[in-house]
Order: sequence, then C-alpha cells, then structure tokens
Amino acid sequence: MVLVILTVVLAIAADVLTKYIMAGLLPGLPEKTLPVIQDVLHFTYVENEGAAFGMLSEHRWIFMVLSVLGLCAIALLVAKEKPESPWVRLAAGLVLGGGIGNMIDRLGFGFAETKYAVLDFIDCRFIHFYVFNVADACVTVGCFLYLFLTVASEIRAAKEKKAALAEGETPKADGNEAGPKEAGQAAENPAESDPAADVPGEDGSNG
Repeated sequence: MVLVILTVVLAIAADVLTKYIMAGLLPGLPEKTLPVIQDVLHFTYVENEGAAFGMLSEHRWIFMVLSVLGLCAIALLVAKEKPESPWVRLAAGLVLGGGIGNMIDRLGFGFAETKYAVLDFIDCRFIHFYVFNVADACVTVGCFLYLFLTVASEIRAAKEKKAALAEGETPKADGNEAGPKEAGQAAENPAESDPAADVPGEDGSNG
C-alpha cells in the first residue's frame, strides 16, 4: 500500500503544481499558448467542464458522481486485494492520483478562471489530439499499464498450461487414475498390471 499512496501523492502534486504554473503563465500570452516546439507541442490554456479530453462536458454532475464511485471502487479493491505486483500497485496509484487531481478542479479548488472547470494545457498539435493535463496522462497511463499487465498475465498462464500438457503433466481426476506415462507402461506389461496373473491355479502353477 505504501507504493500506491506514494504514487497517488506524487501524481496529485505534479498535477496541482503544473496547473498552478500554467494558470499564472498562459492567460497573459497571445492566444494563451506557449510553443515548446512550434506546431508540435504547445502549452495552451483550455478550460474543460467535462471528463478527460473534454468528453461529457454537458453532463458534468453525472460524470462527477460516476468518477467518485469509480475512485472509491478502485481504492476499496486495492485495499482488499493488496496486489503483490508493484506494477499493478503503480497502475492503481496513477489512476487514483489522476482522478483525484481532476476532481479537485471540479469541486472548485482548481486554478481555472471558470470555477468548477478543469485546466488543460498539454497541446500535442502534431497529432491534432485533445488538450489534456498531467492528471489525464496519469489516468491514461495507469489504465493502459493495468490492461497490459492483465493481458501479459493471461498469455503467460496459457503458455504454462500448454507446456504442462506437452510434458504429460495432465491433472488427475483422483488418486487411482494413471497419467499417460503410467498407462503406456501398463499396456506394454499387462502381466505386471493384471492381479489375476499372480493367482495360483489348482495344480499349484500360476495360470
């Protein structure tokens, strides 16, 4: 849990600090934009009243309720499951930290000129993408990291199962069921596996 909490704190701090800097810098610039690399990467002042990347801007309160429920569900799940993988804990921390960072703005404690609006400023013009912020980036990276880990885990489990089947290590239904190797030996030596072969006949001979 220490890694989760540390990641959440760092994500929130990075988001709040960058928004504070951009809120004081960008509004006074021409077109409220600062070219970092001309027509490639700009810092542009944009207010967003919706979800990440400007989605659901006309349904702010519905999205806020869903966001709070989602964040609570993730926090409870992490606290209950206590994932062993540090990468899973990192992914959870990024999603929680990013979600809380934007929620601070939506509750009216942000730095946008319009109250309850989220301040976005990362403007990737070379791909004509939505303007976003550090919190959006944390949530996106966290979700993709968790998805990647889940897919990788499923692939690894499938390979291990396939390797076990190739080696003849099939699960036994009970303790009396022989595996493929034992069954093959019994077929080659029927006398050794047939109890009747050891019972003496009437003349004292076997069979």
